[in-house]
Amino acid sequence: MNMIFLGAPGAGKGTQAEVVCKELNIPAISTGNMLREAVKNSTEAGLKAKSYMDAGELVPDEVVIGILKDRIAQPDAQNGFILDGFPRTVQQAEALESMGVEIDKVIEIDVPDDAIIARMSGRRVCEGCGNSYHIQYKPTKVEGICDACGAKVVQRIDDKPETVLARLKTYHEKTAPLKDYYEKRGKLVTVKGQNEIAETSRLTLAAIKGE
Repeated sequence: MNMIFLGAPGAGKGTQAEVVCKELNIPAISTGNMLREAVKNSTEAGLKAKSYMDAGELVPDEVVIGILKDRIAQPDAQNGFILDGFPRTVQQAEALESMGVEIDKVIEIDVPDDAIIARMSGRRVCEGCGNSYHIQYKPTKVEGICDACGAKVVQRIDDKPETVLARLKTYHEKTAPLKDYYEKRGKLVTVKGQNEIAETSRLTLAAIKGE
């Protein structure tokens, strides 16, 4: 089954994608993670993407599509996959169709903006192993130090409040229209994000199974 997970930045769609990929044994493909890895490794695509990501703007389609094409061609994606972070515009959805990629279901994780701002501004990431934390919901045992590897834990530029606001504005202007796009095709299912991740996961799995 090929699926797309939609939702504003910080809505938790990445976490839900990981839960579902384990349940269905298919990969969760996050273009955001792929882009950040490309930036970290200073690849050609990463250098092109960096200025857009730092400003909370969408990375140009040709950069994202190039990275995505390579990923879905890998063996583990041949029996299905979950796209997290792509498409972000109707134009990208059309490009996805032109690539011959058939999408079976689109899951929207719906969370209010104010809750998203609180979530993202408190998020921290380890510079060493990449583990994620939150100053309120999942703090490190020692402030600023990763529990797993002892490296420094930092706030990403795209998690700073001013960048989060810019990203939400971009989402509502550019990405939200995808809901209508996929609803007209009979593929959209909306899941209300809950305070408890496990409850959101239960609702997401039920939506995928049509329960």
